[in-house]
Amino acid sequence: MNIQTFARIFGIVFLVVGIGGFIPGITQPHDHPGLVLEAASGMELGLFPVNALHNIVHILFGVWGLFAAGSFSAARTYARVVAIAYALLMIMGLIPATNTTFGLVPIYGHDIWLHALLAAVAAYFGFAYRETSPAAART
Repeated sequence: MNIQTFARIFGIVFLVVGIGGFIPGITQPHDHPGLVLEAASGMELGLFPVNALHNIVHILFGVWGLFAAGSFSAARTYARVVAIAYALLMIMGLIPATNTTFGLVPIYGHDIWLHALLAAVAAYFGFAYRETSPAAART
């Protein structure tokens, strides 16, 4: 898999997850402690805390991923931002005072390990992955 495919796959997944957060049945209603913004508040797939702003952020990351997949440099920038942003969200989710991002977005529970996984995969593609051209691979 190359970095542009990574951006395309992450883009599609983020879009699906973001839209799914608004669909009853996929997201069960749930009251998150300490959350000020309660619109579309629930547990996506019964596991992941979401609300309207959380879903919109996923949709925006999805759209950005699909656009970023158009070029190597855009896809690498996307991967780097996803890695840093989701690592920070994972850390914030571990701290009780910030596990709702100051009352706006719930990021606790299963979101913590998921954000860690997303950050690790994105960090690989953004910082460690070295793409070789087909011509260079033959020599």
